[in-house]
Amino acid sequence: MNAHPTGYDAELRRHTEVLRRACDIQLHDHVLDLGCGAGQTTRQAARAARAGGALGVDISAPAIERARELARAEGLGNVTFEHADAQVHPFPPQRFDLAISRFGTMFFADPTAAFSNIARALHPGGRLVMLVWQTADRNDWDIALRRALDAEVPPGGPDPFSLGEPSTVRQVLGSAGLADVTFTDIREPVCYGPDVPTALDWVRGFTCTSRTLRRLDPATAARAVERLRETLAARLTGAGVEFGSRAWLVTARRP
Repeated sequence: MNAHPTGYDAELRRHTEVLRRACDIQLHDHVLDLGCGAGQTTRQAARAARAGGALGVDISAPAIERARELARAEGLGNVTFEHADAQVHPFPPQRFDLAISRFGTMFFADPTAAFSNIARALHPGGRLVMLVWQTADRNDWDIALRRALDAEVPPGGPDPFSLGEPSTVRQVLGSAGLADVTFTDIREPVCYGPDVPTALDWVRGFTCTSRTLRRLDPATAARAVERLRETLAARLTGAGVEFGSRAWLVTARRP
C-alpha cells in the first residue's frame, strides 16, 4: 500500500482538517456537501452525523460514481451522492442543518442564484461553512506555476479565485439571504505529491496547465514542462512537494 496518498484529497489534507474542525458536525445533523468530488468530506460528515446523514453533490459524473464506490466500500449507510448542479438542483427546502464545501463553490455561473438555492435548502439557523481560495496574488502555488509556464493562460477557463475578495462574497451571500458572514485567514500548504515525478503528473492535469501547454508548439511546451519540473523540485520537502496557499474559511447563517 502507498503510504503517501496522492491526488486531490492528498493535496488538500490540511485544509480538510481545517474544514472538519470548523463544521463541528453533530450526531443528528443533516449535511449538504457542495462540489463533493470523490466524497471524502461527505463521508467524513456522515461518520460524524451518525444519527443524521450527508448528501454530496457534484457536476462530475465520474467523481460521483467514485464517491459511491468508496462509500459502499466503507459500509456507510447514511450518505448519498447526486450528480447535480447545486445552482439549480431542487434540494428539499429547509432540509439541512449545514452546507459545507472544500473549494467547490467558486465556479458557479450565477453565484447569487446558486447560494440562494443553497440557502433555501438550509433550515432557519442552518449554517454554511466553506473554504475558498483568496486572490491569485496571495497564492504561491498559482504564482509559481504561472511563472514556470511563462505563457498567458488562455481566457475563458474556470476561475478558482472568483470568491477571493471578501467584499464580493459578502455581497453574494447577502443577496442570497445569508447573514452573519465571517472570514478566517487560512494559511496551509498544498501538497502535489510525495516526489517530483508524481507532482509533475498531477500539475500537468490542472486545467490551466493543460490548456496552456496545448497552445504551445512542441519545443516550447517541452521547455515549459522542464521549468515546471525545476519549480517542483525546488519545493520538495520531507512532506512532499509543497506550496504555500491562502484561503478563506467562510461561514454564514440562514436567519
